[in-house]
Amino acid sequence: MGGFVTAALGFPAVLFSFLLIVVIGYWLLALFGAVDIDDAVGFDGGEGLLAGFGGVPLSLSLSLLIAFTWFVSLAGTVLLDDMELSAPSRLGLGAGVVVVALVLGTLGTRVIVVPLRRVFGPAKEPSRRDFVGRPAVIRTSSVTHDFGQAEVTAVDGSSAIVDVRQAGQGNLGAGSRVVLYDYDSEGEFFWVESLDI
Repeated sequence: MGGFVTAALGFPAVLFSFLLIVVIGYWLLALFGAVDIDDAVGFDGGEGLLAGFGGVPLSLSLSLLIAFTWFVSLAGTVLLDDMELSAPSRLGLGAGVVVVALVLGTLGTRVIVVPLRRVFGPAKEPSRRDFVGRPAVIRTSSVTHDFGQAEVTAVDGSSAIVDVRQAGQGNLGAGSRVVLYDYDSEGEFFWVESLDI
């Protein structure tokens, strides 16, 4: 364990060790609810080294970048420790390890970020068509081919009162259970059919 701590606090890994401590602290705060991850600023990507990081929260992209970069710099520090180098040579090779760690960390982060874009992609805009196929309860005294309203519950649990119409004859009155089977965008109403067989 002493060798690990020595390597983590040796140059160049020490540059990223402190950043990794900040990342771990951030995710611990997020775990206990002190930081709201949903409020994390999204990152649209950038140019150069950060190109291709868009589509996921910035906190996640930076956390992955720091973790990968720290791991590569730690491996480089261990390799440098195994070599018998003078101080100027070690400093020059350490700077090279920092550059390699940043490049490999960026590539590793991109490998993870690209598939995660589908998970963090833009949310689908709610639409009235989302109610098609949902059960509802009639809230007016009757439903005809030109009159009626029903209360429908969305997938998220919220409810709405929508205009409904019945194509055929029937006794759909207040309290009748129906299914919304189609949406008429011109008339802005739903076609319903009774659930009571």
